[in-house]
Amino acid sequence: MFRVGTTSYILPDDILPNVDYLAPLVDDIELVLFETDEYGSNLPTAETCDRLVELAQRHHITYTVHLPLDLRLADDGAEQHVSLVKARRVIEATARLKPFAYTVHLDGQVVMEDNSSEALAQWQHNAAGALETVAGWLPGPEYLAVENIETWDPAAFAPVLDGVPVSRTMDIGHLWLAGRDPMPDVRDWCPRTRVVHLHGVGSRDHQSLSHAPAASLNAVVGHLADCFDGVLSLEVFNQEDFLSSLAVLQRALAMNGFRWSKNGA
Repeated sequence: MFRVGTTSYILPDDILPNVDYLAPLVDDIELVLFETDEYGSNLPTAETCDRLVELAQRHHITYTVHLPLDLRLADDGAEQHVSLVKARRVIEATARLKPFAYTVHLDGQVVMEDNSSEALAQWQHNAAGALETVAGWLPGPEYLAVENIETWDPAAFAPVLDGVPVSRTMDIGHLWLAGRDPMPDVRDWCPRTRVVHLHGVGSRDHQSLSHAPAASLNAVVGHLADCFDGVLSLEVFNQEDFLSSLAVLQRALAMNGFRWSKNGA
């Protein structure tokens, strides 16, 4: 049975007030971090990490971290691309939290613009190099979890993951957004998945699960409850969507003969 989490942006506030609120309610909190010229940085300071560690120990929660930029090597194949520089900064800033996983997107723009076999082979080589670089900064490559996005061609990305022993973050909402039946991918990807992102899709993605297709949601939740023991994160970004998503998830679990409670209580 999976553990249930959500994001660090449920309240319209900083990370610590969100973790204070969420820690008694969930098993994991996805720290959504950024570092931009426009909005500044929310990377945790040493003092913030002290408090996050204290909350994790008191409430028996884990953290997952979403890296801020799509990973890629520089155009010359070097490791100084800004996405890698910022990934390392985030990893160093959060290392004391011992995150359960670091979720990342791969930058696939090149293969979306040029589908030639030569461009694809070069991209696959560079993407694997970026993953190997970042995985080397973690306790093990399995802590790096590559997320599918709705614009992916899974067939183009598969050889990259075949060649590097990283994990997956399986985003069910992105599969719905792409118009795919998620169940074939859920069955194929689940053994390698460390984190699942679950959210509804309506006028936009990352909405409440009340906007998810009920039959498909029930099938996905039933399979995951039976076969997956990682983190299932309700990837929504306000309190109303979080609470309603949690209620929908509980109903889907009950329909499949399962139940979830905080820390399995």
